[in-house]
Parts: sequence; structure tokens; C-alpha cells
Amino acid sequence: MPVTSLCVFCGSSSGRDPIYAKRATEFGAAMVKGAFPSRATGGNNGLMGAVAKAVEANGGNIRGFIPETMQQFEDMHTRKQKMSAAADGFVALPGGFGTFEELLEMITWSQLNIHSKPIGILNVAGFFDPLLDLVRRGIDEGFIRPMNIDLVVVREDPVELLKALQDYKLPEGSQYALKWEKL
Repeated sequence: MPVTSLCVFCGSSSGRDPIYAKRATEFGAAMVKGAFPSRATGGNNGLMGAVAKAVEANGGNIRGFIPETMQQFEDMHTRKQKMSAAADGFVALPGGFGTFEELLEMITWSQLNIHSKPIGILNVAGFFDPLLDLVRRGIDEGFIRPMNIDLVVVREDPVELLKALQDYKLPEGSQYALKWEKL
């Protein structure tokens, strides 16, 4: 299935190193130039704002998803369900606990066969290296299936990441044979 819309998880702050905002801006511009006509994102501050502003500046569309306490959804789980339904894939840029939680939930949902959408990480300045090391440790210790590391596409360059998401193939045997129809 072609990827035409992305849900982007990233920090509501810009971080200390200016490279994070620079790459977030490059990523937003690359999304539009890479023919992603619709986007799903969170807010207008920090890296989220940098992505959104770059998408809009390049003629793209943004769709924000804010929880009810901030504006729109009754809880964070409902927010993630709506974001997932609105997107053909997911990308994480640097961020904090919320970014980690959203990324890991989408990986878990893929593993549990709730979705089969591509998941990407823009690994700016090696930001996600410790997380990737932890995943490899989980594999080494027998907690994560070896093929499941390939549920996530990791690149340092925004254009390369977007191309890899378009070419994504779900790793064989990475999903459990679970059925999630409503009873």
C-alpha cells in the first residue's frame, strides 16, 4: 500500500542542539516534496511546530491531534487511535517520554497485528542509538523476536527515510496471528 500520509511523533520542545530543529524542518519540507499530500501531527511548538511550519511553507496539509485537556480528545489513547486511523505510516523524530511512548505503542500495535503500517525513526545526531541498543539487548536476551527489529526503518537523512517508508515490506513472521475484530 502506498504511504500518502504520516503521523509524526516528536518533541514539543526543540532540544538543546539546533540540529534537531534543522532536521525537523528538513523532514517537513521533504514530506511535501516526497508526495505525502496529508499529514498527521500534534502541535505547533518545538520540533512538532518545526515540522508543521515546514509542511505548510511548502504547500502541504497539517492535521493536529490534541487531547481534550488541551483541546480535542478525551484521552491520549483515543488520540493515538485517531492518529493511527488518519495515517498510512508513522515517523518519530527526537523527543521525550511522549514521543517514546507513541513510537513504542505503534511498534507494539504492529507486532500485535493491529496495523501493518511502516514505522520510521529519523535518527538525528544518533539520538535514538540508546533505544536501538536496548532493542538489540532485548533480542539478545530473548525478549524480542530477531525479525522484529525490522518493524522499524531507521535513517539519518529525511529523504532516505521517506523513500524507505515507501519501499517498506512488513518482516515475515513479525506479527502475531491475532484478530482484532469487535465481538
